[in-house]
Amino acid sequence: MNDPRPVSALTIAGSDSGGGAGIQADLKTFAAHGVHGLSAIAALTAQHTRGVTAVHVPEIGFLRAQLDACFEDFRIGAVKIGMLASAGVIDAVADALERHRPPFVVLDPVMVATSGAKLLQDDALHALRTRLVPLASIITPNIPEAELLTGMRILDAAAADRAILSLRRMGSPAVLLKGGHLDEGECVIDRYDDGHADATFMHDRLPVEGHGTGCTLASAIAANLCRGMAMPAAVEAATDYIERALRGGYRPGRGDVVVLDHFGASALRTA
Repeated sequence: MNDPRPVSALTIAGSDSGGGAGIQADLKTFAAHGVHGLSAIAALTAQHTRGVTAVHVPEIGFLRAQLDACFEDFRIGAVKIGMLASAGVIDAVADALERHRPPFVVLDPVMVATSGAKLLQDDALHALRTRLVPLASIITPNIPEAELLTGMRILDAAAADRAILSLRRMGSPAVLLKGGHLDEGECVIDRYDDGHADATFMHDRLPVEGHGTGCTLASAIAANLCRGMAMPAAVEAATDYIERALRGGYRPGRGDVVVLDHFGASALRTA
């Protein structure tokens, strides 16, 4: 018998009180792709468009309860993982993934906020490398995150390619290395490699500082996988979605960062 439940996407990440990133951006992205969104909140941030002022990590038993509630009742097609602040939280999430084995896991290894605020405790980096990366279907680091994960400096295209190979050797079948922090002229170049297919996705470098772009990109990949797209196509569509959402972005706070226009960029309008 066919399962009548729609496929859902689950985000495991931190909450952004300013509404531009984290859980809030993830759920908006799922909705803009026509996918039912679930959430397990792994951290709470006091955050606005000028930075992060405080971070609180809820008790791990409560995180486990959220994860169990989602996996026990919903048909989860993909899991997106964002901010996990401590080794204990990472272990709890890894345990749940090993137990429930969702079809896809999109890991955005959030370590530092756009404002520069550190979001990952020192003891968590090893746990991220050894427990979560091997469980991921794809990881989506930016350049500073890839440098922390690999211990390599990434200053040019050749170094970016070497970093992707190093990241794949950690256990993730596919890597999308985001190029926003790498100066390659008027375009942002995102590099994808899954060992079978490799691609570069180029978009205009827009004169804005986007908030929640990494969260949104990973969530868009997860949503596209829920919609049945193959991984390379899911990634390419997600990078296009980011560009549309940035072009329609707006400034809801006093800071300079732009919050993405999820519904103006809705993937359903271009499907």
